[in-house]
Amino acid sequence: MRFFGQSWTALRTAIGELRDEDFAQPSGCTGWLVQDLACHLIIDAQDVLITLVTPADTEPTRDAASYWELADVAPTGEDPLDTLTVRLAAAYVDPSLLKFHLDDVGSAAGRAAELTDLARTVRTRGQVLTVEDYLAAYVLEWTLHHLDLTAHLPHVRTPPADSLRGARELLERIAGFAFPQSLSDAEALLVGTGRRTPTDNERKQLGERAVHLPLFLR
Repeated sequence: MRFFGQSWTALRTAIGELRDEDFAQPSGCTGWLVQDLACHLIIDAQDVLITLVTPADTEPTRDAASYWELADVAPTGEDPLDTLTVRLAAAYVDPSLLKFHLDDVGSAAGRAAELTDLARTVRTRGQVLTVEDYLAAYVLEWTLHHLDLTAHLPHVRTPPADSLRGARELLERIAGFAFPQSLSDAEALLVGTGRRTPTDNERKQLGERAVHLPLFLR
């Protein structure tokens, strides 16, 4: 829960500090500008709110790692939901409206997470998870998108060290192996999810593990 709140607050704060012109810059998500990423985070916050009030009366079918499914190919930005996000983001026109909506819905999602029972089960995407595992999965989501936010905006604050470490640990669980300690947490996340191509030296350090990368999470 601490990692969830920390990663989500840091990401929302970073977006709240953006200049208007920053929203027109590319993000680390293929095909998305920063304004599109911000709009996606509003949808994410809505999903958190919906899931936390969708209780399940069965045992969990997934945990924080198995919550994530792996795609065979990298995202292109042309998926129907991706293109819808772009159209929604453009409709805001003024970046201040994006900031306001994200702060409004995002704050509510954060409060809802703090108030919920971590041991109870909820239903989402046709699966059942404990609230604790569901929120843990979102630490990876928030942290990756924080890195996406900073991809072309070097002046923006990077994710907190604890968030990076927690996200790396979960990604290693998904991968089924640990990344070399020589890779920083941010580097492991970027290389592991295909957001950056590994250098020759990094590929050498990864060894046989490199053939299993990248992991395209969805």
